[in-house]
Amino acid sequence: MRLLVCSLEDNASVNIRDRVLALDNWTKQGEMEGSPVHFLGDMALVTVPRLHLWNDDIDKVAASALGISVEEVVFLSRHKAASGKRSLTVHPIGNWGRAGYGGRDATVVPSAPHLMSSLLRQLKKEAAGLDFDITFEVTHHGPYLETPTLFIEIGSSEATWGDLDAAQAIARSLLNVEVSAYPVAMGIGGGHYAPRFTESSLFKKIDFGHMLPNHAFDLEDKEGLADMIRRGMEGSGASLAYIHRKSMKRSEATVLSELVRSLGYRTVDSSDLEEIHPSDPDPK
Repeated sequence: MRLLVCSLEDNASVNIRDRVLALDNWTKQGEMEGSPVHFLGDMALVTVPRLHLWNDDIDKVAASALGISVEEVVFLSRHKAASGKRSLTVHPIGNWGRAGYGGRDATVVPSAPHLMSSLLRQLKKEAAGLDFDITFEVTHHGPYLETPTLFIEIGSSEATWGDLDAAQAIARSLLNVEVSAYPVAMGIGGGHYAPRFTESSLFKKIDFGHMLPNHAFDLEDKEGLADMIRRGMEGSGASLAYIHRKSMKRSEATVLSELVRSLGYRTVDSSDLEEIHPSDPDPK
């Protein structure tokens, strides 16, 4: 069962939820935390009163309350940035270091690379013609769960959180997505919005799990960096690491590549990857 989570404290979340419910014939069945629970096929949609960041173990709570097996969790959310840039984002969650916004220190939540990357591609289709960028964000913030999880968001200010067209594009993506099963990579390097990993996932046969940006690690701390890479690879179910070489010095990329290989993983870049063609069926 795929669990969709809406927060009443988040108006973008409620906006997306309402569009999702309006697009198909969901069945209302029972309540959880004071709000109705809706079911459609292999999806369940719950609404919680708290902001997403503070819903640790919502996977276990929902499984127990609803008598279901939760295999993936998708938080419907707003995204806030000082730039106010209009964007639709998807990202894995967890903390590379201190947990400033929910979750646990130095702990990543299992990612859902196939679903997350497929939703990015579907969003690109469903939001065609809208004035919104479609992008990954790197791994950041809570809550803590033990089930593969991702956030899907409307950004980046109050002016866009209530946008009906943006919410409709996300809702259609959630209902129409065809989940791929391309090789999984952890992304290393770059900035918060991960344009290189976004571009690669949109046009190449690769699915991204956790993403570790430059600002989150110190190349001088080899032991700490090795631990981050292990956590990210294991939390992604990945055997490949994609290093954003242009975001760092060549010598730094070389050190990272050697460290990745010393941990038993393989590095890839864009030239190693097969292009996605519109006629290609999604592998299952």
